[in-house]
Amino acid sequence: MKLDWPDCSNARDLGGTPTADGGTIRAGALIRSDSLGLLTPASVTALRDLGLALILDLRWPRECAADPSPFAGDPAYRNVPLLADPMGYDPPDDTYAPMLDHNAERIARAFRVIAAAPPGGVVVHCRGGRDRTGVLVALLLGLAGVEPATIAEDFARTPATEAAAMRATLTHADRRHGGVAAYLRDAGVPEEDLAAVRRRLR
Repeated sequence: MKLDWPDCSNARDLGGTPTADGGTIRAGALIRSDSLGLLTPASVTALRDLGLALILDLRWPRECAADPSPFAGDPAYRNVPLLADPMGYDPPDDTYAPMLDHNAERIARAFRVIAAAPPGGVVVHCRGGRDRTGVLVALLLGLAGVEPATIAEDFARTPATEAAAMRATLTHADRRHGGVAAYLRDAGVPEEDLAAVRRRLR
């Protein structure tokens, strides 16, 4: 899906991303972006016209207050902060492993919200669409069966990122938790919600 969001520098549809078994992510099922407060009025209208099931804002409440979402009053909008505030750790430059280890409950909540959404596309965003959005999207793609190398390559399309950081993050999920699905189960995502998210994306 081509997105006409000229002021968002990091918005893209993940549709067409290949999975390991020869499938793809469904067009329009998962869109990642930076802050939707950057959208022009015409782009806000265009996004509403897509009939999205969920607009998932991963920012802290204080960020939402400073830069309100144009969709804050819409039924599809949910603010689900992905990080504790304060975070409680110093984020390294070469991996998001601490984000997984320190925020499992919040990540699980985001997955449960996605699983419970009505049929339709999902937009995931934070402020820059890089770190929080990048990790949640990586986990979503991993659950749907996308290879880690492909996930890392897509992540590196975001400005000021390196594929190696996402590769290290997914390697950590494998070595410490037994993979993305096992990490999410341990975090508290029920099996039926994992299956619902897979169906939504595939």
